[in-house]
Amino acid sequence: MLNLPLSLVIEGLVAILLVITIGYCILLNGRLKRLRADEEGLRATIAELLTATEIAERAIQGLRTTSAQCDQTLGQRLHQAGQVSDELSTKLTAAGAVVERLGKMAGIPMGEAPATKPAARAVKPAQPQPAPVQAPSIQAVPAQQAASPSRRLDDAARALQERLQRVAS
Repeated sequence: MLNLPLSLVIEGLVAILLVITIGYCILLNGRLKRLRADEEGLRATIAELLTATEIAERAIQGLRTTSAQCDQTLGQRLHQAGQVSDELSTKLTAAGAVVERLGKMAGIPMGEAPATKPAARAVKPAQPQPAPVQAPSIQAVPAQQAASPSRRLDDAARALQERLQRVAS
């Protein structure tokens, strides 16, 4: 083997190195194919993320708009509630004055119930009491009447007057 010319040994060595290089190139080619396949998957994932981000941004903008509208509506309703509260306070004061006048007209001192004789109560059989007249509930009031609290107060005042007249008689 020592008789081989030097050029033949160098060519053999180059051939072996070329085979190793070709094997390494085949290995790199496989890795590059997988990388390209992963790149396509990654691009699809990035596109989906961009779409989801755009949808989320639109949703956030919509929530901000809705929040601003709710804030404005709530402010208006609070203002209206304050006005209704003031009106109700005025009506309740007027209703209290009416009750006092009715009590004076019926001869019932305020803060006291009409005096009845204990003996008369024991002798009389129990009679069913008429159902107390109540003002309509806010929840049971139709939407048209909900806008008019003074109307509900007027109805309650009339019911109170009728009840006072029954107590006085």
